[in-house]
Amino acid sequence: MENTKIDLIRENLGKWRVDGLLITNAANRRWLTGFTGSAGMVLVTPQKAILATDSRYWEQAERQSPDFEIYRSRPTKEDMNNFLTLGGVNRIGFEAKFVSVADFRAFKRLDGFRWRGLATTVEPFRAIKTAEELAKIETAARITDDTVAQFPRLAIPGVTEKAIAWELEKYMRDQGADKPGFDIIVASGGNSALPHHHPDDRQLQRGDIIVVDLGAEVNGYRADLTRTFFLGDSPDEKFQDIFSIVHRAQLAAIDAIRAGVNGKFVDAQAREVIKDAGHGDHFGHGTGHSLGLEIHESPRFSVNSEREIIQAGTVMTVEPGIYLPGYGGVRIEDLVLVTDSGAVYLSHAPKEPFIKI
Repeated sequence: MENTKIDLIRENLGKWRVDGLLITNAANRRWLTGFTGSAGMVLVTPQKAILATDSRYWEQAERQSPDFEIYRSRPTKEDMNNFLTLGGVNRIGFEAKFVSVADFRAFKRLDGFRWRGLATTVEPFRAIKTAEELAKIETAARITDDTVAQFPRLAIPGVTEKAIAWELEKYMRDQGADKPGFDIIVASGGNSALPHHHPDDRQLQRGDIIVVDLGAEVNGYRADLTRTFFLGDSPDEKFQDIFSIVHRAQLAAIDAIRAGVNGKFVDAQAREVIKDAGHGDHFGHGTGHSLGLEIHESPRFSVNSEREIIQAGTVMTVEPGIYLPGYGGVRIEDLVLVTDSGAVYLSHAPKEPFIKI
């Protein structure tokens, strides 16, 4: 597999109009090499595939990246120049999104190299998951389903958001997750109107709307799931109406998914349902995103994704929402696998929102 990825890079050097590609982004580096260390860079040229890292990781890099020559980086002024010289090329492409101004200035001070910033490099290749990658995501999704299923028993009036988030994280780890794929969201009452609320000391109360957003990480790959609950026996009509609208919006988007559509088209299906219900101004984020080694990857379902064609083998979230300041919010999110004929659910947690107390 690693040789295939290296070949894929080499096949695209001409398209990028470079003689070699320098990878510095951690997720791109891991996808290409299998190396999980926190520091390093990769240079791929027609003749060379080199992974540079420091003394903390030399043995680890040799074990995890057998298809790559390991360059043993040292803290000297000449080190970067020595590393790049091994590639035997002059025109080098770099990841424009991930290189700081300071690092780019350092690149330009090196003699004998010309630089070309690339808006994207391996990200489109990462979007289509291999069978091995998909298996890891499916495991993460199963653990995530099992974890959110614990929420109704934890949702007791008087318990804080932070306490519940911690209980969910512990359960997730006990079920085999390496860690949460992102900070768990438990947003209750008025906090549920904040799409990315951080759990705080607010205590759950009878009659609360509660948004729970979480995802396990397994061997570097992540899941993402959101469920919205109502704590109590008598939900008001407003909550039931909003929940129904968001659910219908999600189903409309999922029904539109298949290989070959663009991200804006899928987003529009959900957005139209919410707009027609009078809540167009209360849905401010995109309908979904890809994920894998990172929690937010491309392609996306958004108003700005007309040129992003969704391909078979891509894993996407579908997560429309309605957020009413001073009242609360509803978001429902599932993972799906894109196929030529439609979307296959990877999330299976029930969507029943009512928690009787």
